[in-house]
Amino acid sequence: MNHSAEMTPALRLLLAFLAIGSCIAADNIDLWPMPKTVSHGTQKLYVKKDITMSMVGSTYSDEKSILKDAFQRMVDLITLNHVVDGMNPSSLVLTCVNIVVHTPEDELNFGADESYNLTVPTTGDPLYAQIEAQTVFGALHGLQTFGQLCYFDFTSRLIGLNSAPWIITDTPRFPYRGLLIDTARHYLPVKIIKGVIDAMTYSKLNVLHWHIIDEQSFPIEIPSYPKLWNGSYSYSERYTMSDAIDIVRYAERRGVNVLAEIDVPGHARSWGVGYPSLWPSDSCREPLDVSKNFTFEVIDGILSDFSKVFKFKFAHLGGDEVNTSCWTKTPHIEGWLNNNHMNVSDAYRDFVLRSQKIAISHGYDIINWEETFNNFGDKLDRKTVVHNWLGEDVAPKVVAAGLRCIVSNQDKWYLDHLDASWEGFYMNEPLQGIDDTKQQQLVVGGEVCMWGEEIDASDIEQTIWPRAAAAAERLWTPIEKLANDTRLVTSRLARFRCLLNQRGVAAAPLAGYGRASPAEPGPCVRQ
Repeated sequence: MNHSAEMTPALRLLLAFLAIGSCIAADNIDLWPMPKTVSHGTQKLYVKKDITMSMVGSTYSDEKSILKDAFQRMVDLITLNHVVDGMNPSSLVLTCVNIVVHTPEDELNFGADESYNLTVPTTGDPLYAQIEAQTVFGALHGLQTFGQLCYFDFTSRLIGLNSAPWIITDTPRFPYRGLLIDTARHYLPVKIIKGVIDAMTYSKLNVLHWHIIDEQSFPIEIPSYPKLWNGSYSYSERYTMSDAIDIVRYAERRGVNVLAEIDVPGHARSWGVGYPSLWPSDSCREPLDVSKNFTFEVIDGILSDFSKVFKFKFAHLGGDEVNTSCWTKTPHIEGWLNNNHMNVSDAYRDFVLRSQKIAISHGYDIINWEETFNNFGDKLDRKTVVHNWLGEDVAPKVVAAGLRCIVSNQDKWYLDHLDASWEGFYMNEPLQGIDDTKQQQLVVGGEVCMWGEEIDASDIEQTIWPRAAAAAERLWTPIEKLANDTRLVTSRLARFRCLLNQRGVAAAPLAGYGRASPAEPGPCVRQ
């Protein structure tokens, strides 16, 4: 355990404050996550009030206005809602950001090139910054970084940009950098989900894992089986298919993939509210009835409908925490097991494998929680990505078996664990215990998980941030540039947390644990 995780909140707060001055004096780099390479000078520039975007030299047409809209969002963000009413000076004013994208495609795919180069010069007439990227999605990251270089200057009443010239080259360490939200334990309004997506882009997370359905509620419309959302908490706590399309489109235009999960065969009691025959019996309602073809027809219907909306390469099929006692307590299922010469472990395995085949038939690769690997890893389809959450020793076993892995070990990357500090989020290394370079490449990335039992729209942001941002740097920044002592990044993360607050994201103070309140009056960076 790193020592800062053991400190009292007050001591950590003091160290954060002491570190701030030395950090600014030493290098003046307040970017989060830290780019791959950064060089800069000492010149102060101003950003023209009506700064424009150009695409000279780009082969990307921006017909869908992905870049145009992202540029306007960035311009709106850098003002921090201040009134920019100063007079533009006659020199050292950035008038334009030129964005050069080398490929015309704008369909977001897993493994898309997210690299970019950003240059902010101090000479030129006109003076303009340039972002160069292979794809529009790399360019989006470049705009995020440029936006972090800018600030509102209270003397000139203009947008300032310090320490130019800047030359930044950047690319993510892992292709999968995820955040899970859970709309089954508490409903999250569409506006809240979009706010989470916006905040994800600020720290360059790129997969929203939408745990839509669970035993408590089934909030989404399934046209193939329209009674399924009878299992929602209420008539108003639902998502139409059009809502889902809107959320996916909103995310994709910001470079964020949406991973949809149905967690089968456990965690599915709510399915039977609309279709009671999915329950083993009225008194024993979970896991789903393994003996009926109807169960798999419903799964096929859901995934068929999903395939028209959720275009990400992967579908998450859950498979965790399956208590099979209902199967043996229910006479018709016990008879089915006996007739097929199966025990409940065999039935659990066959349920997962049959569900996998259905997902593959709809064009998906599959993600399953680690219990499936722990119980029958050699039987899983080779397209399976194993989602580690229980123990740190699982990922090395998964990749040694030749399967891909996503790391979310609950002791460090579960956001609902309020006693999990940001230091633990930062120091959690997905490749721990994996030394073989080929096996390391099978770790596609990691994910922080915001399980919803004790959060809703009122407190989700301060529970996610800034701890998720700490993990985001671990997943983005080259390992050789990551700090091996969190005290070296405290002031930089504190400033990023303050930036989130200024942008309207209710990120909690660093001092203390998850969603802590400020301890005392003082400046933002000391909280």
